[in-house]
Amino acid sequence: MILCGGRGTRLQEHTREIPKPLVEVGERPIVWHVIQLYAAQGFQRFMLLTGYRGDLIESFAAAERWPGGVQVECVDTGVETPTGGRIHQLRDRLGDRPFCATYADGVADIDLAAELEHHRGHGDVATMAVVRPELQFGVTEVEGDGRVTGFREKPRSEHWINGGFFCFEPEVFDYLAPDSTLEHAPLEGLAADGRLHAYRHDGFWACMDTYKDAVMLNDLWAQGAPWCVWE
Repeated sequence: MILCGGRGTRLQEHTREIPKPLVEVGERPIVWHVIQLYAAQGFQRFMLLTGYRGDLIESFAAAERWPGGVQVECVDTGVETPTGGRIHQLRDRLGDRPFCATYADGVADIDLAAELEHHRGHGDVATMAVVRPELQFGVTEVEGDGRVTGFREKPRSEHWINGGFFCFEPEVFDYLAPDSTLEHAPLEGLAADGRLHAYRHDGFWACMDTYKDAVMLNDLWAQGAPWCVWE
């Protein structure tokens, strides 16, 4: 499942006319890159959970020539539906099968097979990839007496954050509701019950949240795209 329903309000330079998943990186929509990440690692069935301007996403998915064996289906989950509510709508269609989920705006050189193996190994309900993002600003190193000893240009955060690549067992639907935001009550409830595990990803990761992020990703694409795990 790929969450494709948001408005992308912080990308208004691009999203006045098109939905965020169709904002281009290297002349291809960002959601195309996300699908390629999974397809290159053996995943074949994709469900795009759409909302805002979902008709445009559906037109793109229908016209695209996907790799052999790959099936891409769009499911209209409503314009105002929160992330957890979008996944909740697929409960009857998935039945008792485990599944992976992610956002339409994040790319990484993540080893998805390793994450899935980690998920199966702990045997619990959910696995969430966690990353340590590069800080937006450089860091000044200061001694206790105020003396500056040096600088570090945009180091990695010391803290782990949600990297947006999930593996779920069907029991996750017990934590989801039509009005739930995945990142709040569902994940918090799983963590409180000891049923959520982290998969640490130390490689490249980036999220296209703002116009500045879109420019950065396009620059990286021109330089070789560190998330490009396909040929």
